[in-house]
Amino acid sequence: MPRISAPTVAQHRAAQRRALLDAARAILAESAENIGQPPGLAAVAARAGLARSSIYQYFRSRQDLLRALIEDVFPSWSSRVTEAMAATASPGEQVLAYVDTNLVLVAEGEHAIFRALAAIAPSEELDTSSRIMHEQLLTPVVEALTELGASDPATLAEMINAVVYSASRMIESGADQATIRAQARELLGPYLMR
Repeated sequence: MPRISAPTVAQHRAAQRRALLDAARAILAESAENIGQPPGLAAVAARAGLARSSIYQYFRSRQDLLRALIEDVFPSWSSRVTEAMAATASPGEQVLAYVDTNLVLVAEGEHAIFRALAAIAPSEELDTSSRIMHEQLLTPVVEALTELGASDPATLAEMINAVVYSASRMIESGADQATIRAQARELLGPYLMR
């Protein structure tokens, strides 16, 4: 019987699965410029420090690994954004936290993982997950804008998201992330903090 590195077999398996997902994410982030192929299972196992055959205890195929990555990446992003928004004191600060946290995640390379998944994952599955996450993330933005008295909070939320997309592209193109984040705040702050 193989050795386990946790108090229980279930905890060991959860830790191994987490290590494999983290390894696949790292490979995707590193190879964002070479988008098109999912990471090989052997490369993921090697990055996680496991034998190649061990990965099949957790994922049957590359597609199975991709599905698990999609299920892992979206909630993590959403959680970071909603936690940042919840930690603020006013509706305007909530929206600014939404913008800023999204840009921090882009600067950290998380968006590269999204782009890589979009290039290699089954589009229907990714589209559904992306749409659900987008709706979940915009709901508190719409609520904050409603509290601020916006006449059309849903449309305004989409426009704020357009600022996030544009700023994200700038960061991914090499612009200084701190400068872009400050400029997004400068652009949106006067309306949101009035």
